[in-house]
Amino acid sequence: MKRPLLRPLLFLASPASLLLCSAVAAAPRALPEGTLPADNRLGDLRTLDDYHPFHPVDSIEVWNRRAADLRRQTLVANGLWPLPERSPLDPVIHGKVAREGYSVEKVYFQSLPGHFVTGSLYRPDPAPSEASPRRPAVLSPHGHWGGGRFHAFSDEELRRELESGAELFEHGGRHPLQARCVQLARMGCVVFHYDMIGYADSVQIEHRPGVREEMNTSEDWGYFSPAAELHLQNMMGLQTWNSIRALDFLLSLPDVDPDRIGVTGASGGGTQTFILGAIDERPAALFPAVMVSTAMQGGCTCENAPYLRIGAGNIDLAALAAPRPLGLTGADDWTKEIESKGAPDLQNLYAMLGHPQRFRAAPFLQFGHNYNAVSRQAMYSFFNQHLGLGQPEPVQESDYEPLSIEELSVWTNDHPRPSGEQSGASHERSVLRWFTEDARNQIRAAVTQPEQDAGAFREITGAGWEVILGRSAGHSGDISFDLVEKHPRDGHILMTGLISNSHGEQLPALFLFPGERWNRRVVLWFDLRGKSSILTENDAPADGVRQLLERGDAVMSVDLLSTGEFLAAGETLDHTKIKGYGAEDEAWQKFAGYTFGYNPPLFSRRVHDVLTAVDFVRTHPEWKADAIDLAGVHGAGPIVLAARSRCGDAVQRTAIDTGGFRFASLDRFDDPFFTPGSVKYRDLPGLAALCAPAELLLLGEEPRAMRLARRIYRASGHAEALAVEDAPPAGVSSRIAAWLSRP
Repeated sequence: MKRPLLRPLLFLASPASLLLCSAVAAAPRALPEGTLPADNRLGDLRTLDDYHPFHPVDSIEVWNRRAADLRRQTLVANGLWPLPERSPLDPVIHGKVAREGYSVEKVYFQSLPGHFVTGSLYRPDPAPSEASPRRPAVLSPHGHWGGGRFHAFSDEELRRELESGAELFEHGGRHPLQARCVQLARMGCVVFHYDMIGYADSVQIEHRPGVREEMNTSEDWGYFSPAAELHLQNMMGLQTWNSIRALDFLLSLPDVDPDRIGVTGASGGGTQTFILGAIDERPAALFPAVMVSTAMQGGCTCENAPYLRIGAGNIDLAALAAPRPLGLTGADDWTKEIESKGAPDLQNLYAMLGHPQRFRAAPFLQFGHNYNAVSRQAMYSFFNQHLGLGQPEPVQESDYEPLSIEELSVWTNDHPRPSGEQSGASHERSVLRWFTEDARNQIRAAVTQPEQDAGAFREITGAGWEVILGRSAGHSGDISFDLVEKHPRDGHILMTGLISNSHGEQLPALFLFPGERWNRRVVLWFDLRGKSSILTENDAPADGVRQLLERGDAVMSVDLLSTGEFLAAGETLDHTKIKGYGAEDEAWQKFAGYTFGYNPPLFSRRVHDVLTAVDFVRTHPEWKADAIDLAGVHGAGPIVLAARSRCGDAVQRTAIDTGGFRFASLDRFDDPFFTPGSVKYRDLPGLAALCAPAELLLLGEEPRAMRLARRIYRASGHAEALAVEDAPPAGVSSRIAAWLSRP
């Protein structure tokens, strides 16, 4: 996982450092001094504890498009776009224990080379007959119950459960996780009850070790590090991959019916249930208990990932199961309002899809957070109906003889638990190396497709960046403009104003208009020093901008978020807002997914600003141009490049100075350019490649550093449209103007 050698950066660690130097003289403002734009992004960051309502749709066609987008967003967030190659499971099944009406076996297999998924396999007794060789199956993640698969209530906890009516029997009440597996097996299902990472027999990686300085390295990094986030490697993704492979394991069993697979878990196991249903079509019915709501979205690092809930919440994600049967339970916890908030939306969706009977919500508000006998009975009835179990209703749970930890544990003298290089930091790093190499190999294979077809590269890398950036040209919504001032100057007109869109964003803008000489071309010029950079101290057009005006181009610039008028006088930005979870006293509470899972990175939001400017010029009646060009200098080059990749044919030419910047150089979450996933999807060269076949000038780059972009441009049939120059910083603006002014 060595990073490529880069040309020495022109601006220290990131373009944000430009805000600490190269000051630009004050220029005409769009707002009074001391007034900030009316931009909703200046408010508090969204968190997992905010209100996350369902986003309704009005037709099946609209839902199908949204569902496809959300499914891809979920895969990207989990680090599973593209899906990793499936390595051999090499399952080991041993230690069978016979009980009345069922048996339990110990299982471990490899979800990826050297990483084990562990669990208990429950099978009905007697064995299936020749006439009916296959049985329904249920995959069961356990959730955040103490001890996981080994969970048992204390005597006092059991007494309370029995007295409240939450549990019916002594053994089933003390061991409620085993209870559901036993009952489902007695109902004729094969059940695989598997461990979450760091629980029970899953001993190779801690459940949530959190941010650790020793894992923040440029090579062989660990989870929760900047490098891991730049590759979209997170614990939720590993756990989701384990769930996919657990389903692979179930379907590999000769006695399992592949058309009758259910999934159920509660709390964190509920999250695993609906996430698996969101991205995998194989489960026939899903029952996530006490998790799906418009309130708290899941507090653990294994339930959060960058981009996962931007524009979506758990109701939306659970809805991706549709039209397959979906059952929910609620309790006196964050799910207590499910009956009025969330369930009606899901019921309406299922009705629109023609299957209203396939959705069921059962709130049991007399109980706290649970998967108790009352909730389990609702689940038994649900699977009885939708997996065709044929049991008489109501299904009644009966007591059983629980297995001890010794009987449940998969690790024995003959099957020793992983140790040494197979566990701890060494193993954690090896897991991330495997994910990194797998993604790299798949993208490399896509690049080496026949040169006349770059579709495979776009399908992987383009889709990844689409989720990261979150917007394209044409999606700024309704745009309005307020003219603030308009002044004639020597040979041009200077104007200031405010551009607003329906996303609640507002951009201070500066326009230089050549008057009657206008050639119907607009150059959008972006600079991290702000819009004032297009003027000199005397309000005259700056170098490069003057050349464009003389040619008859109109030049427009806006203050990107956290530049120019977004900052108070004398203020600079070197750190962005990061919000962990709770008091942030522990390392896991500082996980970056608590910020970027609910809020776009500042980089992406600045890309949105560029796209808003493009959409303004395209749609405003007085500025509607025949051609739009983009220019990015003094740190704004990577932002403009990313925006150009999302502009389609809305922009003609783009010229930027990259300064040799790479996302891979970033080593802190609060860097203004920190963007999860950017390195996975081939960093700046990947963005440049996605601009093909549009005309593009990249300054500050050695041509060999852009081999990927050059290859994709050749594949598009427009190799000549890409120009790469390792130009010095002096004279960059004039070089850009000259290139944009070509006939």
